[in-house]
Amino acid sequence: MRKSALMVAMVLSLAGAITAASASETQIGVGNLDAFLTIPDGVEKPPVALLIAGSGSTDHDGNGPQAKPATLKKLAEQLAAQKIATLRYDKRGAGGWKAEFGKPEDFRFKDYVDDAVSLVNYLREGRKFSRIVVVGHSEGGLVAILAARQVQIDRLVLLVTAARRQGDLVKAQLEKRQIPPDVLDPILKAIDSIMAGQIVDPPPRGLAIAPSMQPSVASAFTVDPIEPIKSIDRPILIVGGGHDLQVARLDFSALAAAAQVAKTLWLPDMNHVLVDVTDDADNLAAYNQPERALDAAMIDAVADFIQASGTH
Repeated sequence: MRKSALMVAMVLSLAGAITAASASETQIGVGNLDAFLTIPDGVEKPPVALLIAGSGSTDHDGNGPQAKPATLKKLAEQLAAQKIATLRYDKRGAGGWKAEFGKPEDFRFKDYVDDAVSLVNYLREGRKFSRIVVVGHSEGGLVAILAARQVQIDRLVLLVTAARRQGDLVKAQLEKRQIPPDVLDPILKAIDSIMAGQIVDPPPRGLAIAPSMQPSVASAFTVDPIEPIKSIDRPILIVGGGHDLQVARLDFSALAAAAQVAKTLWLPDMNHVLVDVTDDADNLAAYNQPERALDAAMIDAVADFIQASGTH
């Protein structure tokens, strides 16, 4: 290794050690949820951000069975470096479905929202934090919007969050793929039926949603974020990325139009897991590269928004 490269590696290693040493992380239980509270050292009553993960059985680091970008872990570390505490948690189903959550087929999307509300209430206990901010990533943004209508928060951050019903978003994503019409058309029709409250039995080829789970899926597929966000009177920051393969710019624009006083940030090089990418291959690779740094402008904007004075 050349001397200059060795020096860079040493600096990066030292920076990581300093970041790790500047905050303490504690695993806690809130009801049936496993959560991780990260608090920056030497800060009395820091602001705290509840980090809500995206879709699927995603854990507190932002990792799931198929993708492991460690998005929430990196976000927590970067916010701690800017003197902001965070609480992140394993979603229901992460690491396996716990019996305490009841039967999987009885799950409804409102359970995610109830979980977020309970975590906000936990953060309010003891008044250890100067303000409570909810940060939702992807589907977590929808959870955050709905939770913000049920519990008092100070600010709301939406990272690459859709403005459409999830069923409509899934259909749009499928239509962009090169799926033969004889396979795609029955899938789209089945999704419409599930969203209408019907049971599709058997489900068509390519749509692995068991009939017993379809009411659960329908509860997520049919929630529209636009009307709920209009009723939130707290400061909102909406962040979108130009290389996002899952959420389009029209979603970013629609959320901004619905929350007219929200601050917005569009980052042309950022993808859905909040890192900068160059092309499609790089984009897909980033979903399993936990070592990749998050977009720096996004981090700074979120930190500044969380810490900004005033109520608007």
